[in-house]
Amino acid sequence: MTTRKLSALVTLALAAALLLLGACRRGATGAFVLVLEANPDPRALNPLIAGDAASERYRQLLFNSLMKKDERFDYVPELATGAQVSPDGLTVTVTVRDGVKFHNGKPLTSADVKYTFDKLLASTSPKSASFYETVAPAATQSADASKQGQSSSTPAPTRQPFITSIDAPDARTAVFHLRRPWLELFANLIPIGIIPEGSYETQQSSPVGTGPYKFVSANSAQQFADFAAFDDYWEGAPQVKNLRVRVILDAGTQQAGLLSGEVDLAVNTALTPDTYTNLAKGPTLQVVQSPGANVQYIAFNTQHAPLSDARVRQAIAYAINREDIIKNLLQDQARVAHSIVPPESWAYNEGKTYSFDPAQAKQLLDDAGLKDPDGDGVRKRFDKPLAFKISATNAVGRQTAGIIQNALAEVGVPVDIQTLEDNTMRDQVQKGDFDMTMGRWVGGNQDPIFLRDLFTYLQGKENRFNRSRYSNPELDKVLAAATSTADRTRARELYAQAQQLISNDVPMLPLWYWNNIVVAKKTVSNISVPPSGDWTFVRNLTVAK
Repeated sequence: MTTRKLSALVTLALAAALLLLGACRRGATGAFVLVLEANPDPRALNPLIAGDAASERYRQLLFNSLMKKDERFDYVPELATGAQVSPDGLTVTVTVRDGVKFHNGKPLTSADVKYTFDKLLASTSPKSASFYETVAPAATQSADASKQGQSSSTPAPTRQPFITSIDAPDARTAVFHLRRPWLELFANLIPIGIIPEGSYETQQSSPVGTGPYKFVSANSAQQFADFAAFDDYWEGAPQVKNLRVRVILDAGTQQAGLLSGEVDLAVNTALTPDTYTNLAKGPTLQVVQSPGANVQYIAFNTQHAPLSDARVRQAIAYAINREDIIKNLLQDQARVAHSIVPPESWAYNEGKTYSFDPAQAKQLLDDAGLKDPDGDGVRKRFDKPLAFKISATNAVGRQTAGIIQNALAEVGVPVDIQTLEDNTMRDQVQKGDFDMTMGRWVGGNQDPIFLRDLFTYLQGKENRFNRSRYSNPELDKVLAAATSTADRTRARELYAQAQQLISNDVPMLPLWYWNNIVVAKKTVSNISVPPSGDWTFVRNLTVAK
């Protein structure tokens, strides 16, 4: 195909994209168009059902929860004004905020809180799962049966709720009764939007909450939803009165919409670092960056030799020049990470840090017995290159992997990059069929409890988050203590100790925290995205006429 024909095809494709954008825009005259980050349509509008990223963004526009995270990712009241835990830890009394209305005009009361959680606990939605635990049967059952000459088959584990019941003794008080003390209650309240009593069955088609925006309509075929400002919102009505949220998965179409003016603002999209840099140079657009919490990482399979030796993992950490990657490939759109937990967190501790030091990397490899006796740059005991499995769909990720491969070759560590379709990669990583892999944690790492999920190894069980298949009994004890104490000072000390242990062993190497990046028209002001990347900032946007 000639260059002229290729150019003509690109022009036609861009024109078609702009035509589609314009057609979607005309459906909501005067609406401010906000582009959802590169995720599919939200799985559910009902805030009690789905917890995917897109659904959570919608939840932040339409609903409020009893608790929220502050700027240090600690738990503070939102629709609650306070929460008291009984001395035995079995009762949590929540005071419900007065003066809050739902979109239908109904005042918020504790009856709505009780209704919301009763419906959640009775459902089989993914969000309900975190309110239950699997309990093993009592050990005495099979023993007693054996004494009586009966069958001693072990009863199956049961699924038990943490919350046994909820009372609403008056309009402003909700009382949660727990089966046992549960310090993670507040964390699990955050993603649960409160809905009005009697509305569960209609929430999916016509969601009603207390949030800054009211639902107007949705068009699943063209992947957009329209919202209107809630003038009676308890924290003050939004300045942007009509809002359209569009899902645009293709980076080229995202860019076309921004350049044409059909899109007013896009946050954390699929655009490349170079594209962001180029858009900032134009006359009509601004690019606003702020520190983010989502962390890019390399996970090592700690059960595969030679990565089973912590010195080898440390050597790899020293061999990678993260500062150079951030500056040159990522265009300074990230910051170096020393922990999975973000620096803004109340529990953050950077632990042992790894600056770029190839000499130290080579020494550690020598110490681990991976020497280069003939000086040809190839270290012995590598029967085959390390299998580095990455997503085939992320261009920046593929470039990053290539840079890392070259850096490790410089210290004598051979790496074979294998690009896989996302579902295939996730399946192989879950089965432990890899040596190294690269990914990004979104949201979960904001809570230090996540360290327990990432690094506690359950023998003979599915380790959904512990992709490194890492086991450290000392760390298990520290994290068990940290997640079971209500004393924030003591918990901070324990989480610091945990991060020291993790950083020394390097089962997972944090690479960098991605910045939150917004591209918007220069007429848009008051853009202040929190480190979490939540869409709570939309309420405060202003637009010059």
